[in-house]
Amino acid sequence: MTENTQQQPASNPELPTQYVPAEVEGKLYERWVERGYFEADEKSEKPPFTVVIPPPNVTGSLHLGHAFEHTLIDAVTRRKRMQGYETLWQPGMDHAGIATQNVVERELAKEGKSRHDLGREAFVERVWKWKGESGGQISGQMRRLGDGVAWSRERFTMDEGLSKAVQTIFKKLYDDELIYRAERIINWCPRCLTAISDIEVEYQDDDGELVSLKYGEGEDSVEVATTRAETMLGDTAVAVHPDDERYAHLVGKRIKLPLTDRTIPVVADTHVDPEFGTGAVKVTPAHDPNDFEIGRRHDLPNITVMDERAVITVPGPFEGLDRMEARSAIVAALRAEGRIVAEKRPYTHSVGHCSRCKTTIEPRLSLQWWVKVGPLAKAAGDAVRDDRVTIHPKEMESRYFGWVDNLHDWCISRQLWWGHRIPVWYGPNGETVCVGPDDEAPAGEGWTQDTDVLDTWFSSGLWPFSTLGWPEQTPSVEKFYPNSIMITGYDILFFWVARMMMFGLYAMDGTPPFGTIVLHGMVRDQFGKKMSKSFGNAVNPLDWMDKYGSDAVRFTLARGANPGIDVPIGEDWVQGSRNFANKVWNATRFAMMNGATVEGPLPDAADMSATDRWILSRLNAVVAEVDAYYEDYQFAKLSDSLFHFAWDEVFDWYVELSKTTFIDGGAAAKVSGRVLGEVLDVTLRLLHPIVPFVTETLWTTLTGKESVVVADWPADSGFRDVAAEREIEHLQQVITEVRRFRSDQGLQPGQKVPARLDLTGTPLAAHEAAIRQLLRLQPEGEGFHATATLPVEGATVALDLSGTIDVEAERKRLTKDLGAAEKEKAQATAKLGNEAFLAKAPDNVVDKIRGRLTKAETDIERLTAQLAGLPQG
Repeated sequence: MTENTQQQPASNPELPTQYVPAEVEGKLYERWVERGYFEADEKSEKPPFTVVIPPPNVTGSLHLGHAFEHTLIDAVTRRKRMQGYETLWQPGMDHAGIATQNVVERELAKEGKSRHDLGREAFVERVWKWKGESGGQISGQMRRLGDGVAWSRERFTMDEGLSKAVQTIFKKLYDDELIYRAERIINWCPRCLTAISDIEVEYQDDDGELVSLKYGEGEDSVEVATTRAETMLGDTAVAVHPDDERYAHLVGKRIKLPLTDRTIPVVADTHVDPEFGTGAVKVTPAHDPNDFEIGRRHDLPNITVMDERAVITVPGPFEGLDRMEARSAIVAALRAEGRIVAEKRPYTHSVGHCSRCKTTIEPRLSLQWWVKVGPLAKAAGDAVRDDRVTIHPKEMESRYFGWVDNLHDWCISRQLWWGHRIPVWYGPNGETVCVGPDDEAPAGEGWTQDTDVLDTWFSSGLWPFSTLGWPEQTPSVEKFYPNSIMITGYDILFFWVARMMMFGLYAMDGTPPFGTIVLHGMVRDQFGKKMSKSFGNAVNPLDWMDKYGSDAVRFTLARGANPGIDVPIGEDWVQGSRNFANKVWNATRFAMMNGATVEGPLPDAADMSATDRWILSRLNAVVAEVDAYYEDYQFAKLSDSLFHFAWDEVFDWYVELSKTTFIDGGAAAKVSGRVLGEVLDVTLRLLHPIVPFVTETLWTTLTGKESVVVADWPADSGFRDVAAEREIEHLQQVITEVRRFRSDQGLQPGQKVPARLDLTGTPLAAHEAAIRQLLRLQPEGEGFHATATLPVEGATVALDLSGTIDVEAERKRLTKDLGAAEKEKAQATAKLGNEAFLAKAPDNVVDKIRGRLTKAETDIERLTAQLAGLPQG
């Protein structure tokens, strides 16, 4: 804990009776931004702490996944700022090639136009115009959430500086022969008319058909099966396993391909599984990645049978048909020729779809640009293996290695107009020139630039250093690279994190882009189901912020954030977090009205009561605990620790136990007021990174200081008082037991009862006034009759319940309940003692009966004690 030395509050600080987030949050955030709290100075001598925002798409809006991730990053950076680091949380947005182009193309379609009507240059201008007017609404929503980012440094992946970074690294990779152009099978979207990356493919189970076909005649025939009959027009072989004796006589022969005038060879290839299906597969090298590799091994021709819109191009009766129309027509034609051996409909199988437009993906042979990832991926794997980079949680390492150790070359070209255009020019005589950012593009007749743009992940892979001004060696690069940490979802570990690792190590002389990778899970609904508009369970976090406040949403998300594990969330949990914020508000307001202060130094321990020493001891323990959880990225545990400390120990116990002290006044009240002020000061600072708005309002009112955003992070002073902790735990046990007894007897919480307390010889004697206050126990008067005596933890509490309950009615009720519990115990015991029953009953049924027995035994013990405690008449 730190000593307060700045301006002190007025003697009677004013707080509204209720906390209304909507009246506070917007004003506070703008004040923080205006005062520059979130900016980062590369000239500062403070140690740097850097984290980049996973750049949201310019087309996007804040969803619960963003809110979750941003809450975690903001909590880490706010704490680091309070700890004295020069903290940079770098904001920005991704140009999102396909998504953004689709948005603008839809706008044009409403006008009856296409991008081709405008031409490339005018279309790109139209996209920039859309970006300026409609893009980036997520920035305002991030402010609503409380993101403490350095807005003056906001970047966009199509900025001039980032474009220079893209050209620089492309040129470097090209010159190092790590970028090349070649024909390969890619994921092709016939709707978006572009290659797309693996991450842009969504797989789902579709109902299709599995058709078995007969190729060849007589003994020279073979049966193959396919779900894509239309691709048979591009078959250039049938493949079998070299050890499969069934087809040994066919290997090397040519057989007739149905519906065509071609013959195709039968080849032997170890890729074929002889145990799967018939052990023979059709080979279509231009339309299947595995077939492409077989074709390369056997020097097979590549026959493309569809155009970019998935329309059949093979001359004949099927030319001009869409692939789905062609599928039905070809199956019908094969059936007419007697070539169909079997048909299975529906046949459910996993099919890839474009994540943007949901169109079925078509594997397609295409001339594209590729990154040779072998050496880059090895460096990315080695950086984790030699502990230069730590992945948290550690069990995610195996998934990372499984990806980078088996990474295929990366297709980086996209057939779009919006994006970083590939900096390669082609000459009239077949020349190819790669142009760097400082090079002049070739001039003269016949020179043209490549029409493709780069995959969005290419530019976002440079994000940790391009945002700092690289390729220039700027002061920001020197101060803030490498980033300290990367917090992101495990779902993009392979696609974004791996690319940042490859590019960072390559471009920055072997220095990885960050020291720690923290992977979190996905947000799901309260039943653990994926959130989706189609499921009807998607939630707009802004709606919850409007209803319950941003702090409530943030605290709910943080309390669910266990490393690498998905996070279920429901509205009732957000309500609970709103209640917590209200509890913090009301309890702090009450405490400040009753003497809580930060004025002056803390009193000596010798002048404190055991209750004061207990709460300070617990406070320091919680400071240490929260620090340990932060260092291990255990957001759920640190949030839970703070919740229970603030609500249970500070507000429900310490404040309540101190009420009599404050009522009595005097020196003891001043000591407890200062202790309570210290506890509130530290607790609010501990809570601030997760619930920044309510804590800012309360802390500045309590302390009179400028802002908790730039306050010192609490430190564990080392103060511990084990004896005081044991004493108050003893006191809590007494109060809890008596409260339970009162409840069991049907007494109302506020109902007063005469009582005699025998606390002699125990430390509890000093707490008699508090015990009576909290338990509504009146002093014993004339005619006191101890009708119930409770021996509790070395103390004796005698209660006079005469006239407060109907003893006979209560005895009858308890006796009836006791009889039912004993009957339940007997039945459960009999079943569990029946060997025949145990042999047949399912485990879950047996477990349920064991649970009933345990509950019955507990009920019997409780009811027996309650009956014994009733007044004897």
